[in-house]
Amino acid sequence: MPVPSNCLSVSVLLPTYNEHDNLPIITYLIVKELDKVKGDCIDDYEIIIIDDNSPDGTGKVADRLQAIYPPGTIRVVKRAGKLGLGSAYIHGAGQARFDHIVILDADLSHHPRAIPAMVRKMLADPQLDICYGSRYVPGGGIHGWTLVRRLTSRGANFLADFLLDPQVSDLTSSFRIYKKAAFLKLIQAMVTRGYTFQMEIMVRAKQLGFKVGQDPVPIEFVDRQFGESKLGSGEIIGYLKGLWTLFTTC
Repeated sequence: MPVPSNCLSVSVLLPTYNEHDNLPIITYLIVKELDKVKGDCIDDYEIIIIDDNSPDGTGKVADRLQAIYPPGTIRVVKRAGKLGLGSAYIHGAGQARFDHIVILDADLSHHPRAIPAMVRKMLADPQLDICYGSRYVPGGGIHGWTLVRRLTSRGANFLADFLLDPQVSDLTSSFRIYKKAAFLKLIQAMVTRGYTFQMEIMVRAKQLGFKVGQDPVPIEFVDRQFGESKLGSGEIIGYLKGLWTLFTTC
C-alpha cells in the first residue's frame, strides 16, 4: 500500500457571478486558512476565479486581486456570459495545475477553514477520490435560513436520496475536494450543467465506482450577507427536472 504524502497541492475553484462584494473576503479567507497549514497538509495552492461576465464588475475585482496577491496565487478565467455553474467548474478544472480540486461557493456561505480537514482525510486514505462537507452530520449546520428554506433543503436531499440512493448525507452541498483525475473522468459522464451538477456528480461517482469518503467533514452553511441569492423558482424547477433526468438515466 502506498505511503501517503504529508501534503497535497490544491486548485481551489471559485465560479462567480455578481460577487463584487464577497470575492475579496472569500479570497482572503482561503489564503489565510491555507497559509496556516502550508507545510503541514498543504504543499501549494492556487485559486482559480471563473467569472461569467458579471455585470457588477466582479471580473475587475478578480483582476485586482490577482495583482495584489503573490504571483500564481490567483488565476482569473473570464467567460462570455452566464453559462451555468457546472460548466464553470468544468472550465476551471481544465485550467487547474494541481492534482486535487477544491470546490466551494464564492458567496461566503462556506468557510474555508474546513478545507484542511478535507485535505487531511484525503491524505489519510490515498484511495479516496472525493471527500465532501455535510451540513447534516454532528457539528454541521445552517445559519440564516428561514424554516421554509430549511425544510426545502431537507426535502430536496430526502427526495434525491430516496430516488437516487447516492449514499451521502448532503447531496446538494457544493463544498468538496476531488482528485483531479477522478473529477475529469466524472465530468465526461455528466449530462447536466446547472445547479444539479453537484448532485449528479456524486450519483455518477457511485455509478462508476469512485471512492467517496463515508465520514464527511461537518460544515456550517451561512446565508449570504452581500448580493442576491441565485436560488429562485427557475433553479428549483431545474433541480426537479435534473432529478428526474438522473432517476431515469442512472
